[in-house]
Amino acid sequence: MALDRNQIAQRVAQEMKDGYYVNLGIGIPTLVANYIPQGMQVMLQSENGLLGMGEFPTEDKVDPDLINAGKQTVTAVTGAAYFSSAESFAMIRGGHVDLTVLGAFEVDQEGNIASWMIPGKLVKGMGGAMDLVAGAQNIIVTMTHANKRGESKILKKCTLPLTGVNCIKTVVTELAVMEIRDGAFHLLERAPGVSVEEIRDKTDGKLVIPDSVPEMQFM
Repeated sequence: MALDRNQIAQRVAQEMKDGYYVNLGIGIPTLVANYIPQGMQVMLQSENGLLGMGEFPTEDKVDPDLINAGKQTVTAVTGAAYFSSAESFAMIRGGHVDLTVLGAFEVDQEGNIASWMIPGKLVKGMGGAMDLVAGAQNIIVTMTHANKRGESKILKKCTLPLTGVNCIKTVVTELAVMEIRDGAFHLLERAPGVSVEEIRDKTDGKLVIPDSVPEMQFM
């Protein structure tokens, strides 16, 4: 069966490494904060000026003044720091973020990402995404494999205005984990119960399929 939003976030959390500085974008990426492996030291950065973001708060721990870039209330871990958005973007642009997790409308086989505008629809704008894709050392995209009409969002070439070029390395959808390299999507894992055929049918871009594709494992 296809993964839900929390399971996608849980799978992405497995890509964290001890000592990482990580920025989580709006949407599914924010859920990753709830699934950092026990005992692992990861500092989550929010572009509005928080380093050391924790899990989403329970009702008794909500602080309306403590929010992430998506205006959601969050918690702060021991050792967290608060600073201006100018300093936050200096950290991002200076290449001090090890990993960025972003949502996207489209990605393509060259590692391009479109994540900020759908023509004819009102959207919030670019936000910090352009800086993040340019400054982060590694970028993972979380998204649905196809749109509501069943049309692939994993493309040969993005059709929407680009956020960044040749920058995406890994894509995690409700169906699969794929790595982008050499102008193709390389299928690494499939969601439990999801067939390789379904992934192939919903992927417009070039898809390299190994002889054996393991199912995702969850801790």
